Amino acid sequence: MGNCHTVGPNEALVVSGGCSGTSEKAYIVGGWAWAWWCLSDTQRITLEIMTLQPKCEDVETAEGVAITVTGVAQVKVMTDNDLLAVACEQFLGKTVTEIKSVVLQTLEGHLRSILGTLTVEQIYQDRDQFAMLVREVAAPDVGRMGIEILSFTIKDVYDKVNYLSSLGKTQTAAVQRDADIGVAEAERDAGIREAECKKEMLDIKFLADTKMADSKRELELQKAAFNQEVNTKKAESQLAYELQAAKEQQKIRLEEIEIEVVQRKKQITIEDKEITRTERELVATVMRPAEAEAYKIQQLAEGQKTKRVLTAQAEAEKIRRIGEAEAGSIEAVGKAEAEKMRVKAEAYQQYGEAAKIALVLEALPKIAGKVAAPLARTNEIVILSGEGSRVTREVNQLLAELPVSINALTGVDLTKIPLLQKLTGTEA
Repeated sequence: MGNCHTVGPNEALVVSGGCSGTSEKAYIVGGWAWAWWCLSDTQRITLEIMTLQPKCEDVETAEGVAITVTGVAQVKVMTDNDLLAVACEQFLGKTVTEIKSVVLQTLEGHLRSILGTLTVEQIYQDRDQFAMLVREVAAPDVGRMGIEILSFTIKDVYDKVNYLSSLGKTQTAAVQRDADIGVAEAERDAGIREAECKKEMLDIKFLADTKMADSKRELELQKAAFNQEVNTKKAESQLAYELQAAKEQQKIRLEEIEIEVVQRKKQITIEDKEITRTERELVATVMRPAEAEAYKIQQLAEGQKTKRVLTAQAEAEKIRRIGEAEAGSIEAVGKAEAEKMRVKAEAYQQYGEAAKIALVLEALPKIAGKVAAPLARTNEIVILSGEGSRVTREVNQLLAELPVSINALTGVDLTKIPLLQKLTGTEA
């Protein structure tokens, strides 16, 4: 019994041992192999690229200058069966780090040996040649290990005594001088060439601008011509369209007018018939009844007028006769009153002063009534006096002042009447 083992293209599978005890080994890359239990042994070795960074510090060159060189190498195990067998003999069972360490030491050794045979200038100025030399010298040794150098490049070269920086200062000065002269000449030539180029550029630009302006002018002229032609066609088309539209609109309007005329005629006929019908209806429903009602109202008004005239005449006759009767009555009363006044005047003239006194005496009760009218609404009069005879005295005093007041009002002196003289105590 056994197992089937598979391996990818980045690894190699080594199967050793077997049932017959043979010493042959099987190398499988990117495939599979059968291994018997307890009789076969399987091991793997990487085929991936390994990156190494060899570094030689303070290595003396052929001129005795100590420099430090660093490089970068890409190596891998070769897949040829014989070389793979060699690599398996050398590195089978080792880790990738251990394999890289062995190869790195080999490369650094060859790098040191080659540095001792070259000058600093050779190393510094031609790094590619130096790297190729290292690869050619180291390739046989690492090839005998089953390792292939895919690439080797010099990464950096420097020293601690500033040899490289001071190398060839004279040459550098000369080169700098020549460089300055060359720069000045180059700048001069460049200025001249730049001016010539600018002139050429300006000439070309002028020609280009001229051609562009001509092209633009021609384009504008063509566009103007095209626009004019297009606008003319548009105007003609628009005018034709508007003219045709106006004609169509005129036709439509004429048809509409004819339709309106027909409709208007029909409407006028209908309106005439409606007017005739309305007139007849008005005559039947309004005019005839109105005429009858007007005649009735006229007759009633004439009757009322006659009645009012006769009534007014009768009333006027009544008023006239009543007025004549009242006038006669008033005339008779006036004549009687006048006669009465005449008789009184003759009597007063005959009796003289006595008649006046009589009139005054007749008027005194009326005057007293008017004066006492407010007292008529008085229920009780209380005279406050501390003496009993004082009331009598005040009454006598009032009576004594009465003739004076009447004299002032009427001009009649009551004190000359004998009877009043006795009442008032003024008799001579």
